[in-house]
Amino acid sequence: MSAYRVIESPDMPLFRQGKVRDVYDLGDRLLLVATDRLSAFDVVLNETVPNKGRILTHMATGWFALTEDICRNHLISTDVADLPSAAQAHADALRGRFMLVEKADRVDIECVVRGYLAGSGWKEYQQSQTVCGIPLPAGLRESDKLPEPIFTPAAKNDVGHDENITFADMCSRVGTPLAEHLRRLSLAIYAFAEARARERGVIIADTKFEFGIVNGEVTLIDEILTPDSSRFWNADEWVPGGPQESMDKQPLRDWLETTGWNKQPPPPAIPQDVIDATAARYARAVHVVTGSELSDV
Repeated sequence: MSAYRVIESPDMPLFRQGKVRDVYDLGDRLLLVATDRLSAFDVVLNETVPNKGRILTHMATGWFALTEDICRNHLISTDVADLPSAAQAHADALRGRFMLVEKADRVDIECVVRGYLAGSGWKEYQQSQTVCGIPLPAGLRESDKLPEPIFTPAAKNDVGHDENITFADMCSRVGTPLAEHLRRLSLAIYAFAEARARERGVIIADTKFEFGIVNGEVTLIDEILTPDSSRFWNADEWVPGGPQESMDKQPLRDWLETTGWNKQPPPPAIPQDVIDATAARYARAVHVVTGSELSDV
């Protein structure tokens, strides 16, 4: 895993390191720091994308504010004044890329909502005319809009890919009442966000949410509706029948597919033009989806 971290201090011991975020345990809270690390095919690369962490934080916190009437979330603050004393010395580095959040007991299910046929859903549909076991009409094309959004859960896997599962399997893992509640919340958040994004000419083809339990209450956690958790398409450029240009790290994935890399560590060195193209996609996403300029992030 890349050694790059925003904070390198003995006063701030790392609690957990994800592909993109570093997590620090503050006792009653967590400090989530979005780095500029870049991953592909579940491998963290040696290169970084400038401002990526700030873009992810800006978009996630904005969506948390917009959706809090649908579901409570874990966000406490993004104000550097609220950082613990040990982190104050790093305030400039952390500004714009951290969230102070409540601790939650994570539900180990990725709550995926698909409004369009793409990615692994398209691959499964070609084989069985289903997505995560949900039957779909015949004759759909890649990137077609589905008759209605579908909830397709995945079992979380901290190492490697998450595993697509059926809703019945989710019920057996977490209990039917909680599974049905998370399905309702996920579909409601997606419907709100998709309508909001449409006003800006953006299609949210699919997205994933994570939930936890805080003081007995279901709570939206992690990040939401960013290029790392969602597939954003430009509505004006949407042409069903093939893959669409996504506002994410697709240039990186496309280049890696040409290298013969076996998708296991160590990763190949990434050319600067591929990094620049990937950075441009993230900058485009924050502008098109939120209206913010990169300089505002």
